[in-house]
Amino acid sequence: MASAVNPIGQSSTVMAGRPLHLHADRFFDSDPAIRNVARALYEETRDLPLVCPHGHVDPSLLAENAPFPEPSALLIIPDHYIFRMLHSQGVRMEDVGVPTRDGSAVETDPRIIWQRVADFWYLFRGTPSGAWLAHELHDVFGVRERLDSDSAQRIYDEIAEKLTSPEFLPRALFEQFRIEMLATTDSAVDSLPHHQKIRSSSWSYGRQRVIPSFRPDTLFRIAQHAAWSKEVRALEVVTSESITSCDALLSALAERRQFFLSMGATATDHGVMEPYTAELSPADAERLFQRALSGEATPADQRQFEAHMLMQMARMSVEDGLVMQLHPGSLRDHNQAMFEHFGPDKGADIPLATEYTRNLRPLLNRFGSNPRFRMVLFTLDESTYSRELAPLAGHYPALRLGPPWWFHDSIEGNRRYREQVSETAGIYNTAGFNDDTRAFCSIPARHDLARRMDANWIGGLVARHIVDMDDARDMARALAVDLARETYRFPTPPA
Repeated sequence: MASAVNPIGQSSTVMAGRPLHLHADRFFDSDPAIRNVARALYEETRDLPLVCPHGHVDPSLLAENAPFPEPSALLIIPDHYIFRMLHSQGVRMEDVGVPTRDGSAVETDPRIIWQRVADFWYLFRGTPSGAWLAHELHDVFGVRERLDSDSAQRIYDEIAEKLTSPEFLPRALFEQFRIEMLATTDSAVDSLPHHQKIRSSSWSYGRQRVIPSFRPDTLFRIAQHAAWSKEVRALEVVTSESITSCDALLSALAERRQFFLSMGATATDHGVMEPYTAELSPADAERLFQRALSGEATPADQRQFEAHMLMQMARMSVEDGLVMQLHPGSLRDHNQAMFEHFGPDKGADIPLATEYTRNLRPLLNRFGSNPRFRMVLFTLDESTYSRELAPLAGHYPALRLGPPWWFHDSIEGNRRYREQVSETAGIYNTAGFNDDTRAFCSIPARHDLARRMDANWIGGLVARHIVDMDDARDMARALAVDLARETYRFPTPPA
């Protein structure tokens, strides 16, 4: 045995060569009546294809199909769940290789980064991040040792060697993971060159496998003048139009949506602090747009403009059929110093209490019963599950509830979601599962955890004689693949 002392003084005892063993019944209930049914349902769904309708994988990964450089770049650097936990315990972001905005020095030796994360891996005990990485190491890379201070370099060498083989190229892993469809998330002004390269490659087999999603958020944030103006100029370039009015902005957005549709997109995505919706008169919308052009738009102006633009996006979804995803309730970049030094998406986004019933009423009153409209609604506020979201989804035909998101895409988060949503909304007003990840190799781990937790929840219904086994099998398959296909209007592949 060896004793490791990390930089903040936490001593941990490390047993050399401890085996990494993933128990077949992990996450299942201890009650045998539930566990036995859960095991049977999981065995029927574990090898079904992975339908991935919302995520943040970089499409260049699959367009270039180049070997992954080394384990830290693949498994550590893209995963903000890892470095936000380390930061909470005093580990400097620079010391785990997170690049800075000003180009100041950060750790660049991947072995040192890997070792530093391994030294602190005890922090992830009982967390979904710990469960996901254990699954990646065991099932994707065949590692049979637990990650800790002593095993870190052996595991690094084992993974690094495998990354040099053709079986671990991105497209080969895509096949190994059984991914049926993967949607990325892309700026409205993106010309999608990587998607075009994938579409024209022989790997696509003449069918869509990787598709974009249309995200226009920056174009709605008129109080952030520098970023907004830059995005408007980029939109003018890609549309070859001068955008000097709100009507011109809407026309350009409609044109870009058609381009994304031509590239296989089936959905839009909108991240907002609150799901406030309201329709302005053309004159009021134009007034706000002109204030934005002059750099005078205030946060109050932005709130009204975003509310109006969400209504316009819903209207366009009725016209062009793109599914509208809404991700509200995150106060982005809560840590101002971290944002200024490292930029966005560094684990400092914090959930807010969120109200849906009043905020969405204008949009749902106008479009919620339209058969051509579909909205997938997410939340970071679990208190709204049974009070607001389930009743809304249980009434409006256009509304589907997205799966537990971000901090709640977890073992207990999945359980709470099913228990609070399903009695009112059922499962067929939910959108199945999506992984919402940047970390490509975590995709199968996230689906596996969700399928296990869904099997366990359904197993409880069977054990209490609420549903029978035939219904349970249908429900498990629906939650694993069918609901995601139907919600996002993906084609069902031939058997």
